Formats: sequence, structure tokens, C-alpha cells
Amino acid sequence: MKTGTDIFLHDGDVAWTDLGGGVKRKILTYDASVMLVRVVFEKGAVGPPHHHPHIQCTLVALGRFQVTIGDRSTVLATGDSFIVPTNVVHSVVALEAGELVDTFTPLRQDFL
Repeated sequence: MKTGTDIFLHDGDVAWTDLGGGVKRKILTYDASVMLVRVVFEKGAVGPPHHHPHIQCTLVALGRFQVTIGDRSTVLATGDSFIVPTNVVHSVVALEAGELVDTFTPLRQDFL
């Protein structure tokens, strides 16, 4: 079971994982307590409703997204951010091509 990366990570050293449906993911630095992940969406791509035991903080690095967390929904754009409490159902729809930067605590072992 891998539990971490080196302290420094160069973007070019990490491959993208195609998740299908116009979404791809790149796992960045992490250890057992925290994980950083880039997620790129084509326009119209969906991050379907799901939940997990991890707390998630996300930065909209680029683009505009319809974000739904629990029973609340809003449009967020470049520079905006959101937090997802543990086990709350959440989803996103890319209103234009864009990128999210997710931080999870603890690390998402299911991503490795």
C-alpha cells in the first residue's frame, strides 16, 4: 500500500488518468493524512453525485462549474472554492472547460 510521494513533485513526472466522459485526473503530492489532485473537465462533463468519508476542499482553478453539495447548488468560477463535509453527496457540471484542484483528508486510498 503506497502512502505517500516525495516532498517535491514535478507536474511532468505524473501521468493523467482518463476517467471517461470528458474528465481526467492527475494525483499530485500526498501522504497518509492529505492528498492533492488536479481534475480537468471538458465543457459539459459531469462529476456525478457521490460521497466519501474524506473531507474535500476544492479550488476552481479554471472555468465555471455548477456545484451541488447536499441540498445546496451554485455556480462557481475561477478562483472560487468549496468544502465538502464527510459523507455529504456532491457533484459538479462543467459549464465550460475547466480544472478543479481537490484536497482530501485523509488521502483517497481508492485513487491509488
